[in-house]
Amino acid sequence: MPIANFELKSIDAERFTERGATIKNIRVDHNSSVTRMTQVDKDNCIIGFRFTANYKGMGRIEIEGQLVYQGDNVSNLASYWSKENQMPSNIANEVHSTVISNCIPEAVFIARDLQLPPPIPLPKVNIPDPKATGKKKRKGGMEVA
Repeated sequence: MPIANFELKSIDAERFTERGATIKNIRVDHNSSVTRMTQVDKDNCIIGFRFTANYKGMGRIEIEGQLVYQGDNVSNLASYWSKENQMPSNIANEVHSTVISNCIPEAVFIARDLQLPPPIPLPKVNIPDPKATGKKKRKGGMEVA
C-alpha cells in the first residue's frame, strides 16, 4: 500500500443545539478533502487532508491531518496536483478511502462525547410481531444450517 503514515493534527467539534432539543430528520454529511500536497523526496509526498461531518443545524466535527504517500510516480503526482489542483482518480480513491476509514471511528467517539448521533448509519432492527402479521408462532429450538 502506498500510504505509509497517517496522523491527525487537529480536531474541532461543536454542538449548536441545547441538550434535549429535538430535531427531526437529522442529516449528516461527510466530506473528505485534500488541502495540500508537498513532495518530500523522489519517493514520498505529504498530503494534508480535512474530514468534516456536518450535522445540519445541530453541530459539526472537523478533523485535519496528513498522510505520507509513497510510490514511483510521486513527482508526477505532485506536478499534476500543482497544475490541476486534483489527483488522478485511482490515487484519490485510495487517499480518500484511507482518510474516511481512519476518521469515521474517531468521529464516532467525538459525537458520543458531544451527544450527537453517530456519523454512520445505524442498522434498524425490524422484528415483526407475530400477532400483527397473522403468522403462528413457531415452536422449537434454534435453526442451524
